[in-house]
Amino acid sequence: MIIWMLSDCWNLSSTLFPCRPVSKCQSGLSKWKDYINGVHPSTFTSVSRLSQLAAMRNLSAEITNKVLCIHNLASSTCLCLGDVAALCPVCRVHIEIKLGRNSQKSRDGERFDLYTYAHCIETDCMCKSSSGNTCWDVCSGRTSAVTLRLHKGFYHERFRDIVKDSIPHLVIAPNAGIAAYSSWLPTIELIKELNVPAVFSDYCEEASHLASCCISTVTGHPLTIPIQLNPFRQPMVIEDSALFLPCYSNCFLFGI
Repeated sequence: MIIWMLSDCWNLSSTLFPCRPVSKCQSGLSKWKDYINGVHPSTFTSVSRLSQLAAMRNLSAEITNKVLCIHNLASSTCLCLGDVAALCPVCRVHIEIKLGRNSQKSRDGERFDLYTYAHCIETDCMCKSSSGNTCWDVCSGRTSAVTLRLHKGFYHERFRDIVKDSIPHLVIAPNAGIAAYSSWLPTIELIKELNVPAVFSDYCEEASHLASCCISTVTGHPLTIPIQLNPFRQPMVIEDSALFLPCYSNCFLFGI
């Protein structure tokens, strides 16, 4: 296994990337304004909403050893995942990330330990101060607050390898495209057998409804988390979509 400690800089100035340190780890975020004012903006803020929806299944009661295990069935920008620690201040977070089958074989099994938020490029910014990392020191006990591990291949094919070290409390699949790929069917069957909260997102409402039909066909039940607009969807429209419908990254959420 290859272990990496990622760079903690986005190479952007503080005017382009708000990087103030966390003053108070918040919960119950309901819109972008809450997050920007109180925590830290991130392209992975949808995890907050996914976790809130999953909490309907009493997720916190199932967390053991103060480690929240999330299985992410879609590739993500690893650096921005460090912000997840602000959303889960009472425990460490371990995320298993499924890569596509066409990804580099050398990436299979890579591990990333995230110790801090992404900083701006300015040397005198307060995000570089010791006080800026206080919340991280308390939350992580000077260990990595968020750990990531990468896996190449379909989730249902790699599941036995993944769960040797990580039984999921939550399964997420951003921009899943369930109705577009038949390979999702055995994965949905597996998630059904796991009986853990699973939350998906898609680009438009039509794709979400088609995914809902696919999921219900496999599980034999309607969605536990109905289709709903994601308040943390990407604000910029997808311009090159083949659909004549408004499309946004992580636009609609639903789950089982």
